[in-house]
Amino acid sequence: MKKTNSNYKKLEPIIKALDDKPGVYQFFDEEGRILYVGKAKSLKKRVASYFNKDKSVGGKIRVLVKKIADIKFI
Repeated sequence: MKKTNSNYKKLEPIIKALDDKPGVYQFFDEEGRILYVGKAKSLKKRVASYFNKDKSVGGKIRVLVKKIADIKFI
């Protein structure tokens, strides 16, 4: 995975622990505010995809990923 986030070392174990099952994920910033809520058929694949994006991804997603400080899932 590419390191597109300064908090990646903290987030990496969370991403690796995600199940390959359906669920809802939440991205939080440094202050605990929700940045984004999403749903996926495979939590692991979807959440990891944010951190694997290349330069062709729009600026909005890149800015979002840089701000992620915590990830929670249901």
